[in-house]
Amino acid sequence: MSTTGATTDPLAALGSLPGVAESVESVRKAVDRVYGHRIMRRRSNEITSEAALRGARGSAALSGADWALEEVRRRTDFGADDDARVLGAALRLTAEAGQLLSVWRQSPLRVLARLHLVAAASGTDAVGRPRQSGEPVEEPLIELPLPGADEVSGRLEGLAELILAGSAAPALVTAAVVHGELLALRPFASHNGLVARAAGRIVLVGSGLDPKSVCPAEVGHAELGRAAYLAALGGYVSGTPEGMAAWIAHCGRAIELGVRESTAVCEALQRGAA
Repeated sequence: MSTTGATTDPLAALGSLPGVAESVESVRKAVDRVYGHRIMRRRSNEITSEAALRGARGSAALSGADWALEEVRRRTDFGADDDARVLGAALRLTAEAGQLLSVWRQSPLRVLARLHLVAAASGTDAVGRPRQSGEPVEEPLIELPLPGADEVSGRLEGLAELILAGSAAPALVTAAVVHGELLALRPFASHNGLVARAAGRIVLVGSGLDPKSVCPAEVGHAELGRAAYLAALGGYVSGTPEGMAAWIAHCGRAIELGVRESTAVCEALQRGAA
């Protein structure tokens, strides 16, 4: 996302795009409903834990490892094959994201490096740093043109500056931009999708929209499907007002579906069925 010639608060400016205000309001109402559920007042820790598990499963599904929830819940070995390793990375990221909120506000790039290190869980010299010129990127499900290393470096710095400067933009807008920018850049040699979705989650939690992390947008993105996810991302990459608005709306719908998932968990707990 280029901010050349933009206003002093370019993220807030995105809130005026057609349909974005409606998406923001719809998300806010959905989040308010689940936070107002009577189960949330007594058993929010259980809802948070379940949302983390379901969110990790959804994120892994978008990265090609589409396992049934009960299989994720049952398994203890996440190193047996490629799909298992993707699931393991998603679970580690979900657990790590909650520990990085204070760091995010001070150094977003440090958090992104940490997220990649946690996801990759290996000691190669490409882990935990942006890719360098000529280094390959393992992200087979995203086939958009890959920006060069110099562009990646500049845009990451610009993204960090936007986060550190603060914005009047709604949390949905900021989370969508962070998520979309990281997917567009694919700044690391691997695990970019998982990292992007974890960073989006950090924004939603840290903004105060979802402080207990019970609204797993990853669940919604997976439910909407990979094709719709990639099509909406194409709108973000286009940089057009229509494309940006469509991506933000898509992210909003994903949050609402994540809210629906956690509401169903609340209802099951209330019935004594879970």
